[in-house]
Amino acid sequence: MSSFPGSPRLVRGGIVLADPGSATVQRVIVMQYNPDTLTRTLQPQAAGTDAGDRVEVLRLKGPAVEVIKLEAEIDATDQLEQPDQNPSVVASGIQPQLAVLETIVYPTSSTLQGNKNLALAGILEIVPAEAPLTLFIWSKSRVVPVRISEFSITEEAFDPALNPIRAKVSLGMRVLSTSDFGFDDRGSSLYLAYQQEKERLAMTAPTGSLAALGIASIP
Repeated sequence: MSSFPGSPRLVRGGIVLADPGSATVQRVIVMQYNPDTLTRTLQPQAAGTDAGDRVEVLRLKGPAVEVIKLEAEIDATDQLEQPDQNPSVVASGIQPQLAVLETIVYPTSSTLQGNKNLALAGILEIVPAEAPLTLFIWSKSRVVPVRISEFSITEEAFDPALNPIRAKVSLGMRVLSTSDFGFDDRGSSLYLAYQQEKERLAMTAPTGSLAALGIASIP
């Protein structure tokens, strides 16, 4: 059954993996269902953190540290009702979708093998592998570079071959700001666009009055 023609198009959240240098899109991960809730925690980066530090008390040394947490669901039940159209789901359940998310936080197996070969060749300093630039997308107003800091999977149902067919994925993501990138880095410009959009939205919010607070002036 088709949806009501006048209903708005549903925009989904997701994650985009991009090349760190050029920001060329490498992979788009779209959430099957948008989470009902999204938690954001902001920790201000105040310069004056010591009691009695009067010179720095109102100064900020950088953007607030922002952490985003959400819980997403992945469910293959409907797809299994049409096995001829979904052979990969029949063969592996939702393991491919889970694997895409899991591999974000792993260096590739070829990188691990290459590091082993370098170690055997006597190379003492091995540069850690560079991961793709990870972008969390939550509407056109929130395109933000992140690093996944927490990741847990709860598999809730399985097919007869023990392939998971329903799971909840909990993600914790730390927003990467200009404090994390070089200022001329592509990730830094993406963060600045995210912050500038916040500032633009703040300008559109209605301004209150002192009278609404029960006072006529600041004492």
